[in-house]
Amino acid sequence: MASDRMDGKTKGDDPRFEILIVGMNGDLRGKQLPAGAEDKVWAGDIRLPTSTQSLDIWGDDNDDITGLSLTIGDPDGKVIPDWRSLAPMPWAPEGSMQVLATMHEFDGSPSFMDPRAILASVVERYAARGLTPVVATELEFYVMSGDWRETGRPCPPESLTYRGEPNGFQLYDMSAVDALDDYLRTLRAYARAQDLPADATTAEFGPGQFEVNLLHRADALAAADDCLYLKRIAEQAARRHGLKSTCMAKPYSEHAGSGLHVHASIIDGQGRNILDAEGGEPKLIKSVISGLLDTMRAAQLIFAPFANSYRRFQPGSFAPVDLTWGSGHRGTAIRIPDKDGPAARIEHRVAGADANPYLLLAAILGGMLAGLDGELDPGEETTPSHIPANTTRLTHDFLSAVETFRTSPFIADIFGARYQALYGDTKRKEALAHLRTVSDFDYRTYLPRL
Repeated sequence: MASDRMDGKTKGDDPRFEILIVGMNGDLRGKQLPAGAEDKVWAGDIRLPTSTQSLDIWGDDNDDITGLSLTIGDPDGKVIPDWRSLAPMPWAPEGSMQVLATMHEFDGSPSFMDPRAILASVVERYAARGLTPVVATELEFYVMSGDWRETGRPCPPESLTYRGEPNGFQLYDMSAVDALDDYLRTLRAYARAQDLPADATTAEFGPGQFEVNLLHRADALAAADDCLYLKRIAEQAARRHGLKSTCMAKPYSEHAGSGLHVHASIIDGQGRNILDAEGGEPKLIKSVISGLLDTMRAAQLIFAPFANSYRRFQPGSFAPVDLTWGSGHRGTAIRIPDKDGPAARIEHRVAGADANPYLLLAAILGGMLAGLDGELDPGEETTPSHIPANTTRLTHDFLSAVETFRTSPFIADIFGARYQALYGDTKRKEALAHLRTVSDFDYRTYLPRL
């Protein structure tokens, strides 16, 4: 009954406690416990099969590929919570909490499959140099009508359509923000409840597409946690209002894809931004850019992890297709919003909203590391009046990205050879399944004519 509802919660509902681990595809898996059972969580007594983090997009453990499930008896790992990620679940009964965890082997070592552990290992490389990466993310996502399961198609919310059709482009359109004000107010309330450093919310190009910026963190793992939590609250807020949110990179053929842009800088032990060209080494930021560009093709499978991801890379869109860089140029793969002063940083613009934020930051910070040890040259700068000729292009093909990833020494170094093989082989199976599937496009285009 309506009188039993208060801010989306049911009076008398028992609170719960969720311990969560991150899967290969950025999905959350774990256990839900009754409130009061948290002592087991903090004692490290929660167990899950280690193969949980090898599941593909369909939830298959692929034991025939990985040998990590029944082949070895599907052994448990220890799920160790990170207390810094403890946060309320404002969509659940009052008092409900969630915490992110890292999978560990019983010898105490982090699992080679855990995305949080992979990112943590890259951050440790910076710490060994006396450096700290500073990171912020900008997440784009679509909000759509809640009847997508019945129709089998995404459709913008009714308030953004006229006679079933979108009202046009909505970039920075405050009327689009107003039309979904109830949803956005709920999203912001959830973000405040979780103490997420959410900043501006803007309407993007597509109907029902929005971007939420998260403030920078001098803790890359916390920045990835923030991004993952933002994805979850966007989804939970949508459910509250009978809508659906999606971080699918390209949900509509005719509308813009959704990106996940990353801003990154590096500070030393004295808190100085070493990418500051004015107050530091002017050539260093260019060398870091070069490191990112040199490793971008190898890591594209991280930035674009699904077949749908490659529909985003289209000439004439703001999703970059060439390995280019520029100061303030939004068509480049690497944009430099500021190269002088404490705010000097790079903006990595390649990844889709569907990227796993932990693996994404590991790949970006790994690429930046590649540029720290020399004076690498990123090539000509892209400017409004100059587009360099003969630039290297990102691939538009899922399977090609898989094969490049599987053989890259850079990927083996940053992610470990075992994870490179696991991720690459799992994604190869997905790419081949996509290639084998005859689509509606094939039937509409070829069947009547051939």
